[in-house]
Amino acid sequence: MGKLVDGVWHDVWYDTKTSGGKFVREDAGFRHWVTNNPEADFQPESGRYHLYVSLACPWAHRTLIFRALKGLESHIDVTVVCPDMLDKGWSFGLPEPLFGHSHLHQMYTQAKADYSGRVTVPVLWDKKTQTIVSNESSEIIRMFNTEFNELTGDDKDYYPLKLQKQIDEWNDFVYPAINNGVYRCGFATTQEAYEEAYHALFSALDKVEQHLVTHRYLAGEQITEADWRLFTTLVRFDAVYVGHFKCNKKRIADYKNIQGYLKELYQVKGIKETTDFYHIKRHYYFSHAGINPTQVVPLGPDLDLDTPHDRDSLNPLG
Repeated sequence: MGKLVDGVWHDVWYDTKTSGGKFVREDAGFRHWVTNNPEADFQPESGRYHLYVSLACPWAHRTLIFRALKGLESHIDVTVVCPDMLDKGWSFGLPEPLFGHSHLHQMYTQAKADYSGRVTVPVLWDKKTQTIVSNESSEIIRMFNTEFNELTGDDKDYYPLKLQKQIDEWNDFVYPAINNGVYRCGFATTQEAYEEAYHALFSALDKVEQHLVTHRYLAGEQITEADWRLFTTLVRFDAVYVGHFKCNKKRIADYKNIQGYLKELYQVKGIKETTDFYHIKRHYYFSHAGINPTQVVPLGPDLDLDTPHDRDSLNPLG
């Protein structure tokens, strides 16, 4: 995981020396919006936007999920980077289709020649203005949720007004302790930083487990954005985070209610197809040589996500 400094690529890992061994994630560098407003620079148009993702990355996975849920596959095309993130960062197996670039950092300097910052996925590219609209997944999924409805005729809303307060509260709880919490465990470089993140992570999972005893979903009686944001971490947990990131107090399979919830979400139409366990395991175990210097990728575990779940005794889907 390198970074650009004034448009020049540098193969450098995260600096944890100045943070007491703690992993601190940088904010996204492009924060524009596609909006259904005639005065907007970025308006929803079929074929105008291109999405760059990694199938391994939970943040990019969010955008693939919303692209599938909202029927955007025929309107927004996708390029998938290789699972191996090595000295050049995210790279393409074949030259990417718009400019023939071999590495994702070239897309960043294509948009801004002197860009400085981490080169991350997802990236939403605008073919018309030849620039990056956004590399912030939480904002891209909001755009996909509402701004293309006139194109698709799909008005399902995963961030409904009446539930926004609850959704925001869950997002604010889940992100630091769980979504980013697994990384804070895995990328910690001191025992103290690791243990702090570890305890926060499993305390948060315990809270989710208790909530799901009496609730089918996180916010309200329907699947919302909050559920999908949690899902992309849960679905990687037993395959990667338990072993590779030392998140080994429990597996998700050991949480009765979270496991049933995970299976229900995984079995929603179109979601399994966005989930690639080969890319997930290959990326983490092969790319993070500082954590796994042999780069041996484990064959297991056997995951039980396709079998039936019994969650109908809880609140029904609204």
